[in-house]
Amino acid sequence: MDYTFHWHQAFQALPAMFRGALVTVEIAVLSMIVGIACGILLALARNSDVGPARAVAGLWIEVARNTPALFQIYMLYFGLGSLGIFVDSFPALLAGIAFNNAGYLAESFRGGLRAIPPTQMRAARSLGMSAPLAFRLIVLPQLFRTMFHPMTNQMVWAILMTSLGVVVGLNTDLTGVTQELNVRTFRTFEFFVMAAAIYYLITKSVTLSARLLAARLFRY
Repeated sequence: MDYTFHWHQAFQALPAMFRGALVTVEIAVLSMIVGIACGILLALARNSDVGPARAVAGLWIEVARNTPALFQIYMLYFGLGSLGIFVDSFPALLAGIAFNNAGYLAESFRGGLRAIPPTQMRAARSLGMSAPLAFRLIVLPQLFRTMFHPMTNQMVWAILMTSLGVVVGLNTDLTGVTQELNVRTFRTFEFFVMAAAIYYLITKSVTLSARLLAARLFRY
């Protein structure tokens, strides 16, 4: 093996890679916020008696869970472009990950909702609460407590999925910045090892923070 390692180039590029890591975290957080909101709505639609809402939610979940996330991002970036609707790389990646998150979280939320006794909603209504208020104050806190660890896993998955942005031309996230550095220097091993280490630190920080937060919030 005649490959010569040049780690100093990778260390010199760390500031740029950390800026890319911030973009990666931004995309993952935004996609989780949108995914959680849409996932709750999809779970409610799946449990509703309204046929069209149940059908739309079922289609979303089936597509999100049974097709590759890469295809979903391709359809938002290239597919819509062929129809004359042009979406930039950043929103296409964000929407694709959020779409995928919502599909997976919806089924988890649906199971979480079924785990909450319906008598709690009836008791809240008997106290004079409206249905939306009772759902927000009684059901949602219990749902988020039940789904805290699955949402943490989905957040980790969202962070790793941001690397797919490179296939639609995104060059500001961690993978995009790493690829740009690799093209300029041809130090593939060094830069991608550094990028993998940063991804590892980000995901481990998320899981550790989630454990500490769960220990504080769910002590009883």
